[in-house]
Amino acid sequence: MDATSKPALSPEIYRVIDANLNRLKEGIRVIEDIARYAYNNKSLAFQLKTLRHQSRIDDLRSLLQGRNSIDDVLRPTTPSELNRIDIDTVITANFKRAQESARVLEELYKLIDATLSENFKTLRYTLYALEKESYFSSK
Repeated sequence: MDATSKPALSPEIYRVIDANLNRLKEGIRVIEDIARYAYNNKSLAFQLKTLRHQSRIDDLRSLLQGRNSIDDVLRPTTPSELNRIDIDTVITANFKRAQESARVLEELYKLIDATLSENFKTLRYTLYALEKESYFSSK
């Protein structure tokens, strides 16, 4: 393999990508729906919807081939995941979930597609900014 060639990814790596893409979009969707329906915050909801639509990968076939959610070793819910005391903790947990997933995707796509890696980096930094904005606008 020469210096410009990128290695083919294993089904296990596609499984990691699939899980994190789903986690990213799900986290964004939770915040988006709270902004939209609970707070009637059109601006934030629209920004989150836009991010969610930018959180896509065209190689759906590889993602689905790697998927194995039934055998996920951490599938059972942990007690900390059940600990939400108010809507703010739900929002915070989902911002963190989305940001962490974007970081995983950013790192893994460095292996095969620098453009996608940068896309997920941009998404992550946008989520940081939206988290700060939504925190201070709700206080």
